[in-house]
Amino acid sequence: MTQAAFFVLTALADQPRHGYGILREVEDLSDGAVQLRVGTLYGVLDRLTADGLIVLDREEVHEGRLRRYYRLTDEGMQALEAEAERMAAGASAAKERIAEGRRAPGAVAKPVARPAAGPGLAGGLA
Repeated sequence: MTQAAFFVLTALADQPRHGYGILREVEDLSDGAVQLRVGTLYGVLDRLTADGLIVLDREEVHEGRLRRYYRLTDEGMQALEAEAERMAAGASAAKERIAEGRRAPGAVAKPVARPAAGPGLAGGLA
């Protein structure tokens, strides 16, 4: 699952949202690390719909513009839960390995340079 798909599913986990609402929620959930472009968002929404993970919930006209609201399906919730578990297990394994490395004889703690932006555990760039 790509990072963008993970955050879109996460944004829809609590309630249906329209496109712009999803964009804002993804940015908030990722503390600004993931900023989807409109074209990227609708590509992700199309793929998630085709995969049966989300469905169109309803359409509303707001200030003369059509808003489409999307919601998770049961399969979408299961996929999100599975991905969250996979990511948590990976993070746990990394933390254990880091701790082992720090305890290893002769191990020297060196500062770790963190990339400014890049793929997350869910993979892929937004």
